[in-house]
Amino acid sequence: MILYDAARCPYCARARIVLAEKGLGYEPAEIDLSDRPAWLYAKNPSGKVPVLEEEGGFVLPESLVIMEYLEERFPEPALWPVDPAERALGRLWLDRFDVRLGGDYYALRRGEQSQLDERLRDLDAALEAQPFLSGRAYGLGDIGYVPWILRARSNLGVDLEPYEALSAWLERLSERPAIAAELELTAALH
Repeated sequence: MILYDAARCPYCARARIVLAEKGLGYEPAEIDLSDRPAWLYAKNPSGKVPVLEEEGGFVLPESLVIMEYLEERFPEPALWPVDPAERALGRLWLDRFDVRLGGDYYALRRGEQSQLDERLRDLDAALEAQPFLSGRAYGLGDIGYVPWILRARSNLGVDLEPYEALSAWLERLSERPAIAAELELTAALH
């Protein structure tokens, strides 16, 4: 398996974390996002990473699709809760990512007006009610958000201390080797 990847890209972080959680080995192929190679567009017409390529020429772009594919192809350990309602809530978090976090994260990164504080308050409130975004168990919903939270803190200087439940969630996640590896990578990006 090859992962066309960019260390600074939080979408790629989603794929890296799932691969690590599943214990899957892969060959990383670092892509310079400032100078994308022409051949990348043959693998993903948008030129975006991540792109997962398997032996036999199966090529799959888009982090959410890669996450779901890996979960279905390699079901153990499971990264969706057993409970269908909790799985549905996790999927809803992922489906609404741009509204619930992504749009405001990128606005702040571009120096534009951002409601990131409000989005973090909403995440904090959700995590006061349950330990993980999907409910009682860690999974793809959490993996879908944590790369941006890590980068907001380390790259954009966002203080997470006012958000107790969100901070506790991040601490719980940081105990997982896959998230700890992403923390190290994010810290090295400075």
